[in-house]
Amino acid sequence: MKHFVSMKEKSETEILQLVKRANVISQKGVKPLTGQFFAANLFFEPSTRTKMSFVVAQRRLGMEVLDFMSDISSVTKGESIYDTARTFESIGANLIVLRHQQENIANQLAESLSIPVINAGDGTGEHPTQSLLDLVTIYQEFRQFNGLKVVIAGDIKHSRVARSNAIALSTLGCQVYLTGMNDWQDNTLPFPYISMDDAVEIADVLMLLRIQHERHHVHQTFTEAEYLENYGLTIDREARMQAHAVILHPAPVNRGVEIDTRLVECERSRIFKQMKNGVAARMAVIESLLNQGGNYSEENFNKRQANIG
Repeated sequence: MKHFVSMKEKSETEILQLVKRANVISQKGVKPLTGQFFAANLFFEPSTRTKMSFVVAQRRLGMEVLDFMSDISSVTKGESIYDTARTFESIGANLIVLRHQQENIANQLAESLSIPVINAGDGTGEHPTQSLLDLVTIYQEFRQFNGLKVVIAGDIKHSRVARSNAIALSTLGCQVYLTGMNDWQDNTLPFPYISMDDAVEIADVLMLLRIQHERHHVHQTFTEAEYLENYGLTIDREARMQAHAVILHPAPVNRGVEIDTRLVECERSRIFKQMKNGVAARMAVIESLLNQGGNYSEENFNKRQANIG
């Protein structure tokens, strides 16, 4: 694997290998990388979970972190994203982690740089490492993907998380459904839309999304309470979910909007477990890109799992 910029280009085998490696890391930890490596984190958009989990992942792997703040960089003087990335490549960075508001920019850099590029979110494009940590969380719950019914609920049209997850989940054999208000549906995704009331009853996994206000061109007139009642996860809807079903959310969570605040940390919520898995998922990606970490075959993974259990 040379880059990690999209779930579209990943096979079922590649995704499963990363999921299983991240699961092992989450349970048993990992040894630092062999050699000295530098990671350049180029974040042009605000981030808490993604940026900090990359930093923790990199430091646990023994990497030196080259931090970057766009507002005090040469970007303010007109430097292009490409030239910024080439600068870090030239001074010795071994990989680039990029978050930017421009869709497809990570793919463009990947085609131009000789070092690995990780897409940490590109506009409304994709967010593949968020998808990976979501997959790890689902795997830990069900130990498989084939046939699971996963409903992605909310602002589908403007969500890069929705896009990466829908693609990856389908590749792994899940039955993917979408739900959300008509104005926020994305018909480029070949998955059926259902109502939120139907969603809570069929879902093995209910994946909630926040409203992407910063990407909207038309102001919405509904109140937060109205949105929750019509499209969100209310107490009443949660009570109709299957006993084994779990709730996911990539965060940040807008409590009382897409989910009743009392459900954020309820028994079936895995929201903070997702955050914990974010470090292991990103460590697995970095290991793979730098060609370190050993043999992660299905046979060896099952042996490790047997030893853990």
